[in-house]
Amino acid sequence: METKLRKTSFWLLICSSLLLTVRLPAVTAAPEPEVIYGEDGRLDLYQIENPRLMQLADSTVALFEAANVEPDPSGQKALLKTSHYGQSMNLCLKEPFYDQPMGAFCSGSLVGPDLVMTAGHCVRSQEACAGAKFVFGFGVSKAGIYPAAVPAEEVYGCAQLVARQEEYSGADWALVRLERKVPNHAPLKLNRTGKLEKDAKIFVIGHPAGLPTKVAGGATVRDPSPKGYFVANLDTYGGNSGSAVFNAANGRVEGILVRGETDYEQEGDCRVSKVCPDGGCRGEDVTKISALASQIPPLQSPAKPRTQKPATLPSPGRLAETVDSIQLQW
Repeated sequence: METKLRKTSFWLLICSSLLLTVRLPAVTAAPEPEVIYGEDGRLDLYQIENPRLMQLADSTVALFEAANVEPDPSGQKALLKTSHYGQSMNLCLKEPFYDQPMGAFCSGSLVGPDLVMTAGHCVRSQEACAGAKFVFGFGVSKAGIYPAAVPAEEVYGCAQLVARQEEYSGADWALVRLERKVPNHAPLKLNRTGKLEKDAKIFVIGHPAGLPTKVAGGATVRDPSPKGYFVANLDTYGGNSGSAVFNAANGRVEGILVRGETDYEQEGDCRVSKVCPDGGCRGEDVTKISALASQIPPLQSPAKPRTQKPATLPSPGRLAETVDSIQLQW
């Protein structure tokens, strides 16, 4: 019951304060696996009502192998080659998102007009980068309707692997210059101070197991002390590698999800997600944004993102309301 109340409390915080198998591709090594902590906190985009949270999700990209993204005959759409999640992974029918498509091999986020950040193990060379496509809009915006294509203009190629770092038990990140600027998605704001406290509330947006975009909250920082990364109890999977991890108090990026606990456990003749207590198992490792912030130019002016759902923004007074009396400034 305590865990359930924590999860509910977190989403009350977000809602009041944010007012805020496809084969593993040749372009990358397999991401490290991850897991569920406490109750599963993953949500589809159609379940998100908050416009500011939707704006953050709108800056998420799915990394696909280039061979799995093809133009349709009209040239207006890009067709995505995916597989059935539950069947491909031999999951039990009770698993969340069983019938959804999976296709992304990693996640990423827009941090500049034409700059994407992801995990270093997702793109290990310029050749690997050139073999990937960076796809915006791979999400479930209506219950039961799963994405098989995106508008052609939402697909970007890699122009340059700008910089990267990959340490087995340290920082793991990459910055990719896209082939053209992104006109209709807002670069994310970073926490450039480098200060992150134990038990700080955080959430993640990305593509667990290569699924359409998921937002997962109810998480906290377990240990901010390791060099180059911190440890958290985020609900993440392989495919989440490269996902932006956000501070729930201000909506700024604190890091990049890079590795964690084993995803699944056998249950009879099928598999289920491994579930750990909120304070149990090894935790999930998140590269600190300070490890790469110097490589990312500061935003010059406020971006104007599109919103996927029409909504009226709350008054400034409402922005500061939270169940934990935390004063939010965004």
